[in-house]
Amino acid sequence: MQYRDRVRPEWIDYNGHLSEPFYVMVFGFATTNLMDHVGLDETYRGETGCSLYTVEAHVRYLREVGPDADLHVTTFALSVGAKKVRLWHELRVDGDDGDVVATEEIMAIHVSGSRAAPFPDHVADKLRRLLRPAPEYAGRAIGA
Repeated sequence: MQYRDRVRPEWIDYNGHLSEPFYVMVFGFATTNLMDHVGLDETYRGETGCSLYTVEAHVRYLREVGPDADLHVTTFALSVGAKKVRLWHELRVDGDDGDVVATEEIMAIHVSGSRAAPFPDHVADKLRRLLRPAPEYAGRAIGA
């Protein structure tokens, strides 16, 4: 699954690079894109009262991103359970050497109201189609 965006001037910090919170915001947009794709969109939320909540995230900032960069995020699922999904985002800069500039790993829970609830079958099926093997660096904690 792909999401594309472009770095805006207000996202640039005093060092002339993409500021830390905007990596997370772009990953958030990529998660919303995935939700729309699998059927967890705004209409679904309005009709069912259910949604996907991120309960844990781990971001790795690997390279600086400059002004006006065209970004693309590749998103896939590492695991899909009855009520939760583990997602992986890889951020790259178009026209660059193709290296990953940042990653985000997310644990998200499907909720109804304030309680975890099973995914509808059609959503779980679409999420399973996005399953990929976990990269070797997935699941790591922050080291000392």
